[in-house]
Parts: sequence; C-alpha cells; structure tokens
Amino acid sequence: MNSLTRLTLGVTLALGISTPSLSFASINIVKQGSYTEECGGEESCTEISAFSPVSNKIYTTNAAENELRILSVNDNGTLTEFSALSLIGGGPNSVATYGNWVAVAVEATNKQNPGSVLIYDLDGNLQRTITAGALPDMLTFTPDGQFLIVANEGEPNDYYSNDPEGTVTVINTSTWIPTTADFNAFNSVKLKNVRIFGPNASVAQDVEPEYIAVSADSKTAWISLQENNALAKLDIASATITDIYGLGYKKHHQEKNAFDASNKDNAINIQPWPTKGMYQPDAIASFQRGDATFILSANEGDARDYDGYSEEVRVKKLPLDPNVFPNAEELQKESNLGRLKTTSAYGDTDGDGDVDEIYSYGARSFSIWNANGKRVYDSGSDFERFLAAYADNNVNNEPWEEGRSDDKGPEPESITTGELGNKTYAFIGLERASGIFIYDISNPGRSKPAGYINIEEQGDIGPEGLLFVKKADSVGWLIVTSEISNTVSLYEIIID
Repeated sequence: MNSLTRLTLGVTLALGISTPSLSFASINIVKQGSYTEECGGEESCTEISAFSPVSNKIYTTNAAENELRILSVNDNGTLTEFSALSLIGGGPNSVATYGNWVAVAVEATNKQNPGSVLIYDLDGNLQRTITAGALPDMLTFTPDGQFLIVANEGEPNDYYSNDPEGTVTVINTSTWIPTTADFNAFNSVKLKNVRIFGPNASVAQDVEPEYIAVSADSKTAWISLQENNALAKLDIASATITDIYGLGYKKHHQEKNAFDASNKDNAINIQPWPTKGMYQPDAIASFQRGDATFILSANEGDARDYDGYSEEVRVKKLPLDPNVFPNAEELQKESNLGRLKTTSAYGDTDGDGDVDEIYSYGARSFSIWNANGKRVYDSGSDFERFLAAYADNNVNNEPWEEGRSDDKGPEPESITTGELGNKTYAFIGLERASGIFIYDISNPGRSKPAGYINIEEQGDIGPEGLLFVKKADSVGWLIVTSEISNTVSLYEIIID
C-alpha cells in the first residue's frame, strides 16, 4: 500500500490510502493574501488576473460589472485595492501585462461583432483601443514583448443564425497594428479527429479559439480549439495558422482511464467504461525542455448547447447498436452510463442510424503534447481517484462533486507552469472541485504528482485563472483567481 499524502497550507498529511498512482512529495504552501470583490452576490466578478513585476500590481477582470480591478501587492504578498476601471464594450475576458503595458480583451455588446483590445499603462490610464475579432477570449504577450496575440472565439448566437469566424489577432507592439490570422485555408481540408459539426458552418466558422501558449523564442503559438477537440499552430511573425492537430480520444475502457459516470448511484464509482473521452482543453500552457517545446492542456470539455442547436444528449437516450453494445440495457441504467452526457453529432460510424461509439466531454485530466500535437503524457484517472480517496477521509469537507459525475467530473480548467529549484511544475485548477493539483513535469513523459491544495478550505471557490510568479530559486507565488467566491488569492510555494 502506497502512502498517499495531502498537501495543504504548510502541512503534509499521510492518509495511508491505497491509490498506487499517486504518491505526493512535501511542498510548503502558505496563503499570504487575498482580496474579495464585493458585487452583490453575483459570480464572475473575478475571473482572470495578470501580474506586473514593474508596478507590483495585479490586474483582474470583472466580467459581471465590466470592470478591471487593480490590486497592489506588498512584498509579503498582502493584497490591497488600488483602483477599479470601468470598461467599454460587453465585458472583459482576459488581461495580460508586459513592461509598462496592460492589455484587456473585451467582447462587443453583441458578441458576434468584433471585440476590442484596450491598452492601458500600469496605473490604469487608457492609451489606445485596437479592434480584434468576434469574442476575444484570451490574450497574451510573447515572451520578448514584440507581439500581443488574441484568441477570438467567434461563438454563434443562441439561435445559431449568426456564426462568425474564429480568428487569431496578432498585434505588433512596435506599431500596434493588428493582423488577422484566419482558418479559411482549411475550409477544403479534411481534418483528422477535428470536430467540425456546427450547422452549415465552414471550418473557419466552426473553430473556436480559446486559449494561447507561446514558445520561449516567441516565434510560434499554439491555440486550443476546445469545442473542436484540437490545437492550432500559429507562425507569429507572418500571422499564419500553419496546422490544426486533432487531439484524438481517451480510451476510457482502460483501467488507467477509469472514471465516475453517474450522479444517481449515491456513490463514487470509478471504473472503466466503453466510452471515448474528448480532451477538449480549455487553458493551455507551454514549457521548454532542452530544445523541445511542450504544451500542457487542462482537459475540461465543452458541449455546444444553444437554442438553435444542441449536441447534448444523455447515454440513456441513445439508440445503441446491439452488436457493439450487447449489454446496452444494463449500460443505459442511470446508475451506470445512462446519465452521462454525450454528443449527438458523432457516434454512428456506419451510417445505419444507431450509435456505435459513445463520446464523453473532457478527459478529466491534464495532458502534455509535443509541438506537433502528439500526446506524450496524460494523468489518466489520477484526479478522480485522489479526490475520491480524499473525500472518504474528510467527510465534513469533500472537494469531490459527485453531482458532476454525469457531466465532466472535477473539470480541470486552468493550468500554468513554474520553475522551482531545478524542476518544472504544472499547476492545474479544478473548477468544480475547487482544488489545485501540482505535478512535477521535469521529465514530460514521466510526469508525477507533487501536491494538492484544497483551496475551498481557504475560501477560494471555482478557480478560473492561475498565474505563477517566480520570486527566488525555490520560492514562487501562485495567484489564484476564483469566479464563484469572487476572490484573488496569493499562495507562496516553497520547495525544500
């Protein structure tokens, strides 16, 4: 029996649980400061944060009130309010800093219309407004600061009668002139394992750029296409999408990829199921090992569910092929796979009207991919197995949400990396479980768990954004922005 350990603020507890895949090392975590946005009981008043080492300030988006909050950070990590900026447009989705600039991505009031990028100085004075694509969802500066890159999601309206193209805006920061990288070159290309299924949509309309990761040399970016289960590759200098990589599917029939499929069985029942998991990453990040760049993905999953078109259906409603699923009646019970949400867009492989393959949303894990979209690591069922064991030993404080088993489980949504000592770590935020896993990814193909933080114990619920700031060789700050608790918190991480 391996000794599984739980990481919390400065304490490592041995739980003595039989979970062979997880064995955590000791990491010291101290919560240094926190700020709570007061906004009348609404959620999404804090979503994404950026930190400036020049001003020693945190800049946080408030989508609910269309504001940008600026917080001052003391050397000991204490957070205090500096100011709040009212924004133009339909609401902010992302913020990034570089040097003396703060960039904010703001969607239009009608989010199918072009959005904006607002450029501020570090004190919050507006310098310029730049037009972006429809629904700018995330933006980031390249490491050298020469470009600002914006992922424009291009979501359809509720009736699916207006579906703008997904695009990437590349802004040269020496001129602040934007260039649009579109996906029209792929409209006539057959893309393997890329989900293109919106009603009457071209590839360019169907792709929905979500998140961006940039190489250390500032030459290449990767963009997650969440609903499409794919990554796009961008040549930054030419503002050209060069490749789209379908991410394939997770084999949930394997023990290492087991999961809890039902919220109606009054138990956490993790086991293999005959389904294929769509990775569908939300946040992504990059890191360098030698000459190679790797991409990390938080495999949240997402369905298209609009008034004009919805792909969501539960397994119990599927006409399962009796030859492929001879035990269909048993599988479709609500205590088994019946409650699991799947897609009506795929699954009938032979065109005979019944379903031959069952797909689930998200992979309930994080993955590491090489620069050409080949998976080199996946955390398998680690998250759910640990959370189930953790819940069993903390009956009054369960981070595991059994009620989400039929959806996407713990929903890994945010991800970032940090260098501590001579190792590289990944930090993965779980939206539903309100926890953060820490993995040692120094050897990408053999990554291993290094810790877990139950941030809900600290009043932080629904981590939407994670940001790592290196302070010393073995010391870093993890800035956690949580949209349910409306908090921005700073955790100091020390590796012994």
